Amino acid sequence: MAITLPLFPLQTVLFPGGVLPLRIFEVRYLDLIGRCHKEGAPFGVVSLTQGPEVRQPCRATDATDGAIFEPEAFHPVGTLAHIETLERPQAGLMLIRCRGGRRFRLGSSEQLKHGLWVGQAEWLPDDPLVPVPSDLAHVRHGLEQLLARMQAQAPGNAASLPIQAPYHWDDCGWLANRWCELLPVSPQLKQQFLALDNPLLRLELVADVLAHLKIGGPPAAGPA
Repeated sequence: MAITLPLFPLQTVLFPGGVLPLRIFEVRYLDLIGRCHKEGAPFGVVSLTQGPEVRQPCRATDATDGAIFEPEAFHPVGTLAHIETLERPQAGLMLIRCRGGRRFRLGSSEQLKHGLWVGQAEWLPDDPLVPVPSDLAHVRHGLEQLLARMQAQAPGNAASLPIQAPYHWDDCGWLANRWCELLPVSPQLKQQFLALDNPLLRLELVADVLAHLKIGGPPAAGPA
């Protein structure tokens, strides 16, 4: 059954379990985020394929027609964002931190008059729990080492790190998602990873990217 979701198009990809900090100042999103926070409701994050994150009029028309904005388009597969913290440091500004939830696929979407997008979405299956195989153990160890370095560089400020507890080191889906968030690759490639329903395949592809970028790698074989 399709559900109606408010959408937040971004030039990034949110993965289940991921952390997403946002500065909210556009009028179309201030009301949305305020309502979602009050009601404890999530919103949908989708990755842009066209248009900027912040609406900018590309040309002005007469008073009757109003401003003309650059068209926006986005991928149909996205992720729920659950608001964990919200601050209002000044009028017209919200600072929020979200956690990624379930994935969804849009069947249709429309932009309302004030600029907010809503879509009809269906849930995609949650990743099954698949243990990390021994030939991919180096991918796990590489992320453990990276997180340890992050923690050492930011003592007392663990809440700001991009990888947050709970940690599921022996879960292919969780491990692949955390690497996907950190890899210096295009949003288009990250989107392809998000859309995969097979967590082991996602982790294998992540391992290929790590090898290509020469980040970590399996231990060298010992002498025969």
